[in-house]
Amino acid sequence: MTQPQALVLDFGGVVSRTLFETHAASERALGLAPGSLRWRGPFEPAGDALWRDMQAGRISERDYWLVRTREVGRLLGEEWTEMQTLVQRARGADIDAVIRPEAVAAVTAARQAGCKLAVLSNELDLFYGSGFARRLPLLAGFDAIVDASHTHILKPDPRAYRACIDALALPASACVFVDDQARNVAGAEAAGMRVVAFDVRQPADSFRRALQLLGVPVPPALQ
Repeated sequence: MTQPQALVLDFGGVVSRTLFETHAASERALGLAPGSLRWRGPFEPAGDALWRDMQAGRISERDYWLVRTREVGRLLGEEWTEMQTLVQRARGADIDAVIRPEAVAAVTAARQAGCKLAVLSNELDLFYGSGFARRLPLLAGFDAIVDASHTHILKPDPRAYRACIDALALPASACVFVDDQARNVAGAEAAGMRVVAFDVRQPADSFRRALQLLGVPVPPALQ
């Protein structure tokens, strides 16, 4: 690298597997019968009208997950009103089990190449509980964690990206931003960052493109 650069990651869907991908494990954790959770989001948009509404901007991402949270709570005969209840109950205590190995490979490669590292999330602590980033070994040593759970500034608000860029003390053009939501990717691009639209169906390819933008050698796990 000719100048310092940074890899900036969304968390849910990028660093962690989506809840769509872990239905079987969630059903086991919750004591639900196999096949109880049927919404598949980007993996089967034709069968998830609520997901299509979110992608079209008719509802927010938080609105989508609030509906799913309430639905799952009702399956258990409980009233759930916070997304973190779904995440923490469905994923149990071992969050490392749902971290993408591709994310670990990409973060390790970027760190070894001297890149700065950041998370820019709309709901890290909101979904996973207070102080979550400090408890996850993968995020140890990250240069910046910018979480709208605390700033209350949601992507794609330009101020969210500026807060992360400022925390990294780099120009926007030195940052490669990775997110699985098109509106957030567009916001980062408008802020001057280089971007990768993360495809949850092809995580290795998405991380490989991010490392290539940074000029970082791609490890075998992502080839």
